[in-house]
Amino acid sequence: MGRLRTPLLDRVEAFADRGLAFARKMEDEGVWNRVIDQTVGCFTSVGANVFEADEAMSRKDFCKALAISVKELNESRFWIRRAAKNAWVSAKRLAPLEAEAVELKRILGAMVLRTAQSTGRDGQRKKPS
Repeated sequence: MGRLRTPLLDRVEAFADRGLAFARKMEDEGVWNRVIDQTVGCFTSVGANVFEADEAMSRKDFCKALAISVKELNESRFWIRRAAKNAWVSAKRLAPLEAEAVELKRILGAMVLRTAQSTGRDGQRKKPS
């Protein structure tokens, strides 16, 4: 049994799929392969790391995997903003994708913070005072 609820897992999968569609659109526009590779990597890494967190063996591993997802969401936002600025994809089309990256970042960041605050130095759950 995993640590995370199915709707969150579904949501990060959908985000990865939308990222792949975004990369495909950039490929159709003739954007450099390096940019496309970076974009595909960060969007899919979000989901891969959340799925890894779902089956983490410890609270520390759980936090680490989610923290990587937060970083990858930041990189995803970077590439979304580059695509809009360079008109590779319309800013209007990208706005919902960036909004989802921000929302997922807030959700996952809050999970990392709550888990870290409730964990002692030994990585185990703190005992109530």
